[in-house]
Amino acid sequence: MTTAKKANWVGKVLMPIGDASETVDTLYPYFRIGEENYETVVAGPEARTYAMVLHEIPKRKDVKWDITEERPGYHIEATVAFKDVDPEAYDGIFISGGRAPEYIRYDTDLIRIVRHFFEQNKPVGVVCHGIEIVSAAGVIHGRTVTTVAKCALDAKQGGATYVNQPVAVDGNLVTTRTWHDYAECLPQFMHLLRNYTQNFR
Repeated sequence: MTTAKKANWVGKVLMPIGDASETVDTLYPYFRIGEENYETVVAGPEARTYAMVLHEIPKRKDVKWDITEERPGYHIEATVAFKDVDPEAYDGIFISGGRAPEYIRYDTDLIRIVRHFFEQNKPVGVVCHGIEIVSAAGVIHGRTVTTVAKCALDAKQGGATYVNQPVAVDGNLVTTRTWHDYAECLPQFMHLLRNYTQNFR
């Protein structure tokens, strides 16, 4: 899947991903942002095709699981590498979840990119394990955030106050626990994005 071509985009949102980004975490905002006429640009450690995954606690009668099972999902193309991203060209960023954040948070170019959006007070959306990236970037100290419960420690280690609720909005930052909370999260992120492009760009 590649980014759709359209002539009348009103702005651009960056979506950093890697192999094992969670499928629904990624595709729901990818299409929802596009519905509002914002171009969603997918970026990765390299400009190539990445394999997404499905994360879910299996409902099995024979064995009880208390962690997520990982299964193959769809593929998505990153059209730009982190090292080639000029964050000045983007109005917002949406950081997906899955297993990828555990690895891509070590990419110094990604950290540079993330810090730009906080320094310039641009809209930032973060779901689930994406909190690992903003925590690594050192940009959530003093913020109130939510994330999936098993990542609460990452939020606290980043200096944030963790709350277990569907969505938390703190300034330019919108965080949510998992894609199950997107019905509450995405309207908040889109509100910040529209406000930014209409009033501050």
